[in-house]
Amino acid sequence: VQLQASGGGLVQAGGYLRLSCTASRIMFRAYDMAWYRQPPGQERELVASVTSDGGTTYANSVKGRFIIFRDNAGDAVYLQMNSLKPEDTAVYYCSTVDRGLRRWGQGTLVTVSS
Repeated sequence: VQLQASGGGLVQAGGYLRLSCTASRIMFRAYDMAWYRQPPGQERELVASVTSDGGTTYANSVKGRFIIFRDNAGDAVYLQMNSLKPEDTAVYYCSTVDRGLRRWGQGTLVTVSS
């Protein structure tokens, strides 16, 4: 599996960004997908996930602000991030589990300035 994330950048608090992740070498529609993030000096944490049939879950810290959605025709998963806060600053990773192993994209940096 290959995961390619993009869309990170520098944004002011209160702004928005949309992260994209395209997947290849998997039957994308059959896979649950997730976004994780790793803030500076902290552990990686789950931000949001979407199952193969579209069910979603969110970390409490992003509920009501972030939306995860998928486009099975385009083999892509997205993370719409609204009302961004400085504490959302992190490297964001697209991820899935393939053959029992968690797989990661290369990460995209999101920086939210106050």
